[in-house]
Amino acid sequence: MLSEKLKGRNIILASGSPRRQELFKELGLQFTIHVKSIEENYSSTLKEEEITNYLAKLKTKPFESDLKEKDILITSDTIVWHKNKALEKPKNAQEAITMLNELSGTKHKVITSICIKTLKTQKVFFDTTIVHFKNLTSNEINFYVKNYKPYDKAGGYGIQEWIGFIGVTKLEGSYYNVMGLPVHKLYEELLKL
Repeated sequence: MLSEKLKGRNIILASGSPRRQELFKELGLQFTIHVKSIEENYSSTLKEEEITNYLAKLKTKPFESDLKEKDILITSDTIVWHKNKALEKPKNAQEAITMLNELSGTKHKVITSICIKTLKTQKVFFDTTIVHFKNLTSNEINFYVKNYKPYDKAGGYGIQEWIGFIGVTKLEGSYYNVMGLPVHKLYEELLKL
């Protein structure tokens, strides 16, 4: 249905995330992957979705001179927001362990923003999911970090992995948003193009 509506358009997914790529495929979209690196710096005054909205827009900048009439560029950014601060991707095992210890026995927000950019338009939207974790033991945290190496994941975990199976007790909002793509919102926005 969506693929018919977007026939003749060139969808560019600017994300190296295997989870986002898989969700795009499951949505039935024909797309190419093109990633350009960018310094993901933002002002410390930004909070929650202000951060992800800003970074999703920032990720479109390296593509601006390349966009053609039929192109639809899609960028995104995900953070975990906990105790009034952003938890991004851990740089190493110790950072991942520290993050999971912070999240253990509490709830946090996962916020994902998407920017859809064409030659003439730019639309940014976001989704928020609240994730509840049980009290994780240090053995569980160490086992997960050692075996799954979650260094490419905001907050140091992937909900679709072992830690999500044993640790997540409740979700308020979209599961796929926690994976890094609010597919339901992306679908609606692409239909409007």
